Amino acid sequence: MVTVTHDFEVTNYRQLDGLGVGNYVSSSTFSVAGCYWNIRFYPDGSNSKENGDGNASVFLYHLSPAKDVRTQFTLNILEKHGEIKVTNYDEIMRIFSPSSYNYGYPDFVKKSKLKSSLDINNGYFTIRCVLTIIKEPRTEVKRTLLEVPGPNLQDHLVQMLKDGKGADVTFNVCGQLFHAHRCLLAARSPVFMAELFGPMKEKTTQHIKIDDIEPPIFEELLHFVYTDSMLDDEQYKEGRTAKLQHLLVAADRYGLDKL
Repeated sequence: MVTVTHDFEVTNYRQLDGLGVGNYVSSSTFSVAGCYWNIRFYPDGSNSKENGDGNASVFLYHLSPAKDVRTQFTLNILEKHGEIKVTNYDEIMRIFSPSSYNYGYPDFVKKSKLKSSLDINNGYFTIRCVLTIIKEPRTEVKRTLLEVPGPNLQDHLVQMLKDGKGADVTFNVCGQLFHAHRCLLAARSPVFMAELFGPMKEKTTQHIKIDDIEPPIFEELLHFVYTDSMLDDEQYKEGRTAKLQHLLVAADRYGLDKL
């Protein structure tokens, strides 16, 4: 909760008397908990039907009513220096909203009472507002964190290459057979696209013979096509440089620029 006291000093009441029903003077704008407010004093009443004759009115206005605001407040008149109360109203609990942004007293005080009290104060009095904003309690939402599995597409593609399920093309590389999936090859390589689906495709696209690439190089090439990564083969560590040179030649042949 946040509480603020705001004093609206009226110094010329005798000149305000006779201002007319529905006309008012306003306090300065004050802020409480990020909301803006002012006090409006109607010397001749806010509404002739509600006030009747001889009553002054006071209302508290919420000037930034974008959302509902729960409040409790008092409005009272004090004589000079705030020493004596002319009115003695109890605290009001009120929710201000975009459709209901003011609240107060149409018959706040009899003008005759106000005049008699002010005779010795030269028309000076204070309207004091003690306003409390009641903030809504925060509710803590407990969330259960679920561990989301990491991406595993690469693992699935490696397994698909290894077990050969659904393979629809076989490469005979120097006598060693490699089974693969033509759609995946064509999607990854423009050369495979032309060989397997283009007008220059091999006559027997289910069995393709390759004699100018070594089987380990072609195996590495297929692994990259399926996984976008290189094989981690310690057994070829000694001749790795030479193998990479042959692999680059094969990559250039099949248009695998990333490799």
